[in-house]
Amino acid sequence: MALRAILFDLFDTLVDLHMDALPEVEIAGRRFPSTLGALHRTAAAWSDATLEEFAAALRKSDAELHARHWNAGRELPTLLRFEVFCRGFGIAAPEAPELLTRAHMGGLRSQMRALPHHARLLERLRARWPLGLVSNFSHSPTALEVLRDAGLERQLDAIAISDRVGIRKPRPEIFRDALAQLGLAPEEAVHVGDDLVADVAGAAELGMRTVWITRRKPEPDALLAAHAGARPSHRIADLAELPAWLERQA
Repeated sequence: MALRAILFDLFDTLVDLHMDALPEVEIAGRRFPSTLGALHRTAAAWSDATLEEFAAALRKSDAELHARHWNAGRELPTLLRFEVFCRGFGIAAPEAPELLTRAHMGGLRSQMRALPHHARLLERLRARWPLGLVSNFSHSPTALEVLRDAGLERQLDAIAISDRVGIRKPRPEIFRDALAQLGLAPEEAVHVGDDLVADVAGAAELGMRTVWITRRKPEPDALLAAHAGARPSHRIADLAELPAWLERQA
């Protein structure tokens, strides 16, 4: 069937997220990049817990929430995450969940990087095909802000973010949401993403063509060899390689 639309993943596909560049914290002798420092400083307005106590309580709350959400393929919105945490941690201030959400997303936002050639590339592609976004992310306002700042939002005809849809890739519902916005069947679209399970296997299960982007994968051959799911229809190291393959699908 002829290709009629292109769907993209967001992070490490259209925009890079450098989690390893977050400020480091030290807990129990282990140092690692995290937003925990900013979250702990924010929570100090309502709690005198140490960083270690705060981190342990958040880790326990997250584990319980993830078991009910992520393990079922459901998104855990960041605001809900902090609402539940605050109740369990004894923080009664009504503004606390929103302020913790802002602290967490502000930390992540500081490490999101747009690639200059992507805006021009999407503009070129959209002259021929409708474009859409299918993203696992727990805070839609931040994702949309990133798209706007990168000059990408105006090129997208459909946007499906797991925070809004409620379902995470690789479950099919989030792909179907984007396809429904475009009025297309899965066989008429290709999905481009960096995750072999969420992006490649998830989209392939619906019957979509898939392109695996490996720009931020240090050992893509090893990853592909270990992957038990569907193989990508095509593999690229950079989005600049995408148009040549798309022309062969037209």
